[in-house]
Amino acid sequence: MSKVYIILENGRVFEGESFGAEGEAIGELVFNTGVVGYLETLTDPSYAGQIIMHTFPQIGNYGVIPEDFESEKCHAKGVVVRDWCKAPSNFRSQGDLDAFLKQYGVVGICGVDTREITHIIRETGVMNAMITPNKPDCVPEAVKSYRVTGVVAETSCKNAYVVPPEDKIKFDVALIDYGAKQNIIRELRKRGCRITVFPHDTKAEDMLASNPDGIVLSNGAGDPAENIVCIEEIRKMLGKKPIFGICLGHQLLALAMGGKTEKLRYGHRGGNQPVRVLESGRVYITSQNHGYEVVSESIDKSARAISYVNLNDNSCEGLVYPSLDAFSLQFHPEAHAGPRDMEFAFDKFLDLMKGGRL
Repeated sequence: MSKVYIILENGRVFEGESFGAEGEAIGELVFNTGVVGYLETLTDPSYAGQIIMHTFPQIGNYGVIPEDFESEKCHAKGVVVRDWCKAPSNFRSQGDLDAFLKQYGVVGICGVDTREITHIIRETGVMNAMITPNKPDCVPEAVKSYRVTGVVAETSCKNAYVVPPEDKIKFDVALIDYGAKQNIIRELRKRGCRITVFPHDTKAEDMLASNPDGIVLSNGAGDPAENIVCIEEIRKMLGKKPIFGICLGHQLLALAMGGKTEKLRYGHRGGNQPVRVLESGRVYITSQNHGYEVVSESIDKSARAISYVNLNDNSCEGLVYPSLDAFSLQFHPEAHAGPRDMEFAFDKFLDLMKGGRL
């Protein structure tokens, strides 16, 4: 393997070895604390525009399993690991991580001190970085000026399509694709939902014309406030159909309600985020991937209620809008790689489509 470097925006340089595709990559450097689930992470469209660093020391142990992908390809700009497993062992594996990254043209660096880099990000906040085979004398201007923009349009489907349920049709659901994970679709399908997946910029009247029983706002990448057109279309649908927002969908729904979002210091990314249910006091360990939070105080209290909070930083993890038959979650209830009992959120959405109340 050839020598390669990762240059942080603050000027720190770490030398490592190249794996995956050859070349150069610039992106927003973020870390994921998952012990497993690297395939779901690498294929999650929510990572578009970012360089993913895994805090777990060895990645790739169980190889590459296409059935576990959350989309058709790897959306990350680059990958940073301490060590990648060159001899994966799993009866489902169809390849190794190095070949996977080469297939999708994603640059990787291994053999660096990921613990030290994580410490830097935790202390100073998320920053841009470059993976390059050529060590520069100073931080390139392209690294300093890089911004994650346009990623919802980049990852969303281009045309609407229909996904049938696993068995009999019980509900018709409109899913707005802001960069949707496949497991959202899987969870809806197994509950008897026929899903029409719409591109991110579909007009509200066109979605409502399909007469869905409910609307799901998917996860996605980037700054939620950037998506002005999407927010306006959501606003037009408020109160007309039950709405369920997940991750970016949670943030866009809040913005449609007149709320605000702010960037977190280093985000929540991994399968170990503790969330408390305010009503019962129960705590769940959840799967998350986001760099922004909803400023819950920015939304009129008469229109919403906070349902979940993050125990690490007290940020908003869920909102309920009783008068609109709408609710949203910042974390991922579809269980990859979160707890199975969080899937009840989908059942709650089904109950709304049956005429239930929040």
